[in-house]
Amino acid sequence: MEFFQGLWARWSKRIVIFSKWIVFSCLIGAVTGIVGGAFHEAVNWATAYREAHSALIYLLPFAGMVILGLYQLCGLPRDPGTNYVLVAVRQNDPIRLRIAPLIIISTILTHLFGGSSGREGAALQMGSAISDRLGRAMRLDDKDERIIMMCGMAAGFSALFGTPLAAAVFSMEVCSVGVMYYSAIFPCMLSSLLAALVAQQVGCHPTAFSLTEVPALSYPMIPRVLALGVLCAAVSIFVCSVFGITHRFFARYIKKPYLRIFVGGTLVVLLTVLCGVHSYNGAGMDVITRAISGDAVPEAFVLKAIFTAITLGCGFKGGEIVPAFFIGATFGCFYGAFLGIPAGFAGAMGMTAVFCGVTNCPLTSILLSYELFGGAGLPLFAL
Repeated sequence: MEFFQGLWARWSKRIVIFSKWIVFSCLIGAVTGIVGGAFHEAVNWATAYREAHSALIYLLPFAGMVILGLYQLCGLPRDPGTNYVLVAVRQNDPIRLRIAPLIIISTILTHLFGGSSGREGAALQMGSAISDRLGRAMRLDDKDERIIMMCGMAAGFSALFGTPLAAAVFSMEVCSVGVMYYSAIFPCMLSSLLAALVAQQVGCHPTAFSLTEVPALSYPMIPRVLALGVLCAAVSIFVCSVFGITHRFFARYIKKPYLRIFVGGTLVVLLTVLCGVHSYNGAGMDVITRAISGDAVPEAFVLKAIFTAITLGCGFKGGEIVPAFFIGATFGCFYGAFLGIPAGFAGAMGMTAVFCGVTNCPLTSILLSYELFGGAGLPLFAL
């Protein structure tokens, strides 16, 4: 009898823990899916409106000052970014809930007026802020608080991109490089899946691309793919260096935040006028789509890196992941063809390879290539 009592005591505790994470994960996935889906549609609207009214780019410096004003009005003068969230997850620091609406509004303004940035930074901050507030309300311990914040990050990423597998693993990989919290796999996966489903109901369609030509895994192709991987690693180093140098330059030489963001916005406007095109403003998903189809210009990856470095370095909002997609896709598409790889497929590989180099998340990159491209040529992506 004592044996069965002990067995029931152990299993009842596990059932309670399992049920707890089902409830928490579903709640986070549902709330973040709704907010993330609405945010995705708002960014799409801002992009479409900017493309229809190209003169909005000239108001970018003033939009930057509005963004700074909003942060200072809400008592966040230090301008927290994605790194702030990652540090909070690692150290179990609280995240203010007001960050969620602030980053959403600021990212929409950045895209509306032509700043070059992504949107996943907003998703990660939004999801982690929502989940952190839930965890604090439930008085979770440090370990569970870390897991629930990972769930929020996974849900936010999944809601925007519609890639639940990659989103779940990304939240674990990016928070602790080299260490995987296996206890977080189930709650992160459940939050991610539900967020993607809820976001689809809001009208947010999953990001996906079709590859017209996929080379077979063969001995001649393997060294070509490896060579492209090495080149993409070099591009990743270049991108991270440009982002870091630009951020330090603005912080060192332009001390006043309002002047800094005004100067940065003005530089983006001048670069846009000099280029004569608006391909490097916003996220650039249309350029990514063309690159996956085999169409890219040689200078695109350098210009996008410069545009994004200035935009984010001076204080505008968004994220680095979609620009990394842009940089990798355009670089791979144009230069991969010289290695004898089909241009579209090389663009797809460059897209995930540069993402991997910038984020240091190899498992996420493999899953992302599967979810974005349907698993075609997966062994080559893994190389």
